[in-house]
Amino acid sequence: MATSTNGTGATSGLSPKITLYTSHRCPWAHRAHVTLKELGLPYEEVLIDLDTPRPEWYLKINPVSRLDTSLLSVKVCTKPFNKTTANTRTYQRGLVPSIKFSNGLLSDEIITESGIVAQFLADSFPSESFFPASRSSPTSALTRARIAFFVDTWFSKVNSLLFACISAEGEEREGKAKEIVAAVENNIEPLLGNAGPYFNGSKTMTLAEALTAPFLIRTYAWSDADVLPKTLKKQLQSLPNFSKWIDATISQESVTYIFSKDDAVNGILKMKLKLKEASK
Repeated sequence: MATSTNGTGATSGLSPKITLYTSHRCPWAHRAHVTLKELGLPYEEVLIDLDTPRPEWYLKINPVSRLDTSLLSVKVCTKPFNKTTANTRTYQRGLVPSIKFSNGLLSDEIITESGIVAQFLADSFPSESFFPASRSSPTSALTRARIAFFVDTWFSKVNSLLFACISAEGEEREGKAKEIVAAVENNIEPLLGNAGPYFNGSKTMTLAEALTAPFLIRTYAWSDADVLPKTLKKQLQSLPNFSKWIDATISQESVTYIFSKDDAVNGILKMKLKLKEASK
């Protein structure tokens, strides 16, 4: 466990006290980092080692046990649950991120799950550009709905294809890469027609970027390292709306400040090897 302090100050209202339980390797936890940075919220960071069983003190903070949907191998994920599959870490306890939140009215409240954490923070400190309060203007509810739809589209149409491509071998890899490009072109590209360069015409980052950026930056890192086919990045860059949007997003300090390309590549290769061994 390691701790550090980040951020410059709260945006408005009562100054919050936030403890973020995280791992810099985890793309889901990365969403919380981006959100906190974009909102300018100070926080204390507690690093959780994902390579060892979670300590009892953290299981008391987040005891949830569920199927790890980030696994690459469909074979592992779909095996009947037994002692063998249990030992492959298909089921995870003590996931990250979690936050502990106090602000004078709330005291040491625990919030878990990355999307819920990010939206809780955005709702607690609403911003017209990042994520407006639902009644802050006549169009704010529509903006929120569009952000929610965009994020859902990315994860339902594209994100799962990334991991299927990583686990593929030989010629199948290129076929999976083409599926990713087609999914982005058909589903994401049209939604970015008015990107400015961020979602929905915004000149600054929004919650749409905060929730997708950790996977965007890893997609390009993995393609550069040939974990995903090197052709994938080139093909995605040929999409005018998407390329403008992703280039702006993954260059933002809020996205890059905890990101390590080497860790992202080594971590996914390590996971792929473990899953391949477990599926034998």
